[in-house]
Amino acid sequence: MNNLNKSYELEELSKWNEGSGTEKRPAILSVFGDPVKHSLSPNMHNPALQNCGIEGEYIKIRVPEDNFTQALSKIKDLGFHGTNCTIPLKFAALNACDHVDDAAKRMGAVNTISFENGKVIGSNSDGPGLVRAIREEFSIDIRDLRVMILGAGGGAGRAVAIQCAMEKVESLVLVNRTIEKAKKLSSELENDFMDDNIHKGPSRLKVIEWSKLGLKSEISDIDLIINASSLGMSSSDPELISQNLLEPHHLIYDMIYSPSKTKLIRDGISIGARTANGLSMLLHQGAISFETWFNQEAPVEVMKKGLEGAIQPEIN
Repeated sequence: MNNLNKSYELEELSKWNEGSGTEKRPAILSVFGDPVKHSLSPNMHNPALQNCGIEGEYIKIRVPEDNFTQALSKIKDLGFHGTNCTIPLKFAALNACDHVDDAAKRMGAVNTISFENGKVIGSNSDGPGLVRAIREEFSIDIRDLRVMILGAGGGAGRAVAIQCAMEKVESLVLVNRTIEKAKKLSSELENDFMDDNIHKGPSRLKVIEWSKLGLKSEISDIDLIINASSLGMSSSDPELISQNLLEPHHLIYDMIYSPSKTKLIRDGISIGARTANGLSMLLHQGAISFETWFNQEAPVEVMKKGLEGAIQPEIN
């Protein structure tokens, strides 16, 4: 197996696939990014390929945004099944596809590309991955919850908010430091909260300021708090929510997985709330990509073990 920590340059691909020995299997899947060295995707997909008896490797390829179309054409010619795309390439991926599913269109981003009958097919597994993660971590469907999203104006927050709207959650509160971005997103989601017969009325969808006063006005009525911002990755980051606003009934999901216990999660644990980090979302969005490429159930436990092994030093 290739070095899981190595990232390849575009010009290296042909030589890598030609191979220099029988021990080297061809690449058939990849993740595009710039940077891409940090990606843990090979750590879950290569064990999955082995477990399912699929010959080939999943590799990391550094692809500058200007070279995206060239890179996609290259791996297609080399016989790849497809590729994942990470920041900042999810938007370029959307424009490069012949067909994009409805969720990816709404999110304005593609993170999974497959090649089918000569066509480039795009989808987005981020939102569905979160739905599976919430079900796994808290044994409840997200559609049955009142949800608050912190960082609703960014790419990750947007994907989560759109998925929540598509799932018809009980209610949705969007929180963002630039409130205009959250309001713009809210306007895109209004119809999702108006067109069903069970819950009518715009009050199910709200935008509030990211302030103690704003949070205090809504947080007691929230079941699930999702941090979709990058705040919490560094110990010097400002506080997301004052600890005294958190309550034991809250389910707290921080999409950050390194560190595994952010301040938000530690605060939640200290007051008796149930918490989880973003590793399960990474796992399940990867599993959905695998299922898209091979039309078979992903070996989730094998993939989970691969991810946990990759971050074990940090967990310990």
